[in-house]
Amino acid sequence: MIARNKLFNQVLQLPQVEKARLIELVHDSMDKPDPAVEKVWAKESDRRFKAYKAGRVKGIPAEKIFGKFK
Repeated sequence: MIARNKLFNQVLQLPQVEKARLIELVHDSMDKPDPAVEKVWAKESDRRFKAYKAGRVKGIPAEKIFGKFK
């Protein structure tokens, strides 16, 4: 706990640019895709695309979707 607090205090003393770089490094280290999840999503997106191409489902125009958030 003391070592962590010491680290936090040291980070807070860094210049803004170095803090931003540290945030980027930490984020990148956490942003690793799970291969099992990626495989499931690839299969699902393929299934959805094939259903769309076969006419079993209809697309929704982007304007209609994004218009909800204005």
